[in-house]
Amino acid sequence: MQSTLPLPEADALAHSDQLADALRAEIRAQGGAIPFSRFMELCLYTPGWGYYSAGASKFGGGGDFTTAPEMGGLFAATVANALAPVFGQLGPQARLLELGGGTGAFAEAVLLRLAELQAVPARYAILEPSADLRQRQRERLQQNLPVELSGIVEWLDRPFDDDWEGVVFANEVIDALPTPRFLVKDGEVYEETVALDAQDGFVRGAQPADILLNGAVRHLERYLEKPFADGYRSEVLPHLPYWLQAVAGGLQRGALLFVDYGYTRAEFYQHDRDDGTVRAFYRHHVHNEVYRWPGLQDITASVDFTAMAEAGLHSGFDLAGYCSQASFLLGNGLDQVLALADERTDEVGRVQLRDQVKKLTLPTEMGERFQVIGLQREVDFEPAFELGDLSWRL
Repeated sequence: MQSTLPLPEADALAHSDQLADALRAEIRAQGGAIPFSRFMELCLYTPGWGYYSAGASKFGGGGDFTTAPEMGGLFAATVANALAPVFGQLGPQARLLELGGGTGAFAEAVLLRLAELQAVPARYAILEPSADLRQRQRERLQQNLPVELSGIVEWLDRPFDDDWEGVVFANEVIDALPTPRFLVKDGEVYEETVALDAQDGFVRGAQPADILLNGAVRHLERYLEKPFADGYRSEVLPHLPYWLQAVAGGLQRGALLFVDYGYTRAEFYQHDRDDGTVRAFYRHHVHNEVYRWPGLQDITASVDFTAMAEAGLHSGFDLAGYCSQASFLLGNGLDQVLALADERTDEVGRVQLRDQVKKLTLPTEMGERFQVIGLQREVDFEPAFELGDLSWRL
């Protein structure tokens, strides 16, 4: 383990040990191994114990990572600029569905900016699995939004199940979907599992891939026009099209907007990236020991944006565009949003705003590491991607 990782407090370690024991019990119950995707799912989403289901702080300086919306309002306000024309096309009954609301910072800032643009949707729904985060979001929005805006916000346990029109937005959500990992050995496809060693520690295992995973890996090889080398390991989300259809639900007209870190397929499966992209985040440290401290650290994998485009097309959407986060923000009026924010703050605030812009757009920060993809159905969302569109790379 990296020596720079800070040790958890005793009560946090006890919490982690409880989840670890539950993981061991499931591994034994399943005959000695579970798929890595199941291990990841339990670490992140087990009620009361999982990373996203328990009450520990996750965002900002006191948490494990900082997302773009948590840095300040510039990101969300610029996204609002991009979405306002879509809401204008859809009319007054449009809805906005946010997947995973974080602290509520995005909802607060995007609604305030949409109000300025006279493009507020009829309903703003947050699909949030964490009861603790729901409460934090509710308190924040009630305190910081005028009642006419906070009053349209609602929380859902599942996506809309009726026919609707609007926008689905997700920032850093796809990377947290429990992902199968695969191994190619002697030309055959195996699924990576998690087993127990003699000391009850978690270790890698492998089992023959099922039809769905095997087919997904062979699809990758056909797309890349070459087989994976012997011993190559990585991740793939064969269920991504089904997930996308589920979150869109009965969306008849509208757009989907996803922001996350990742690559095009050719970049994702480079020959030297032969152990995949899975890693853990703990108190702003990134490391590879994903078995350590279950429930106390985030476990993520980078996004294959080519797979996102394929999933969208298979679900009946058209590709609106794909670009870096920097291009998306600059192309949708980040400079205008910054100028408005400058007028509402003092000199110290202006310095902080410029630091925010740097973190959002510089290649060494989030500007190039994070990518943005848009999908559309019976609306025109393509203007949001006019600057720096990289769809041809998918």
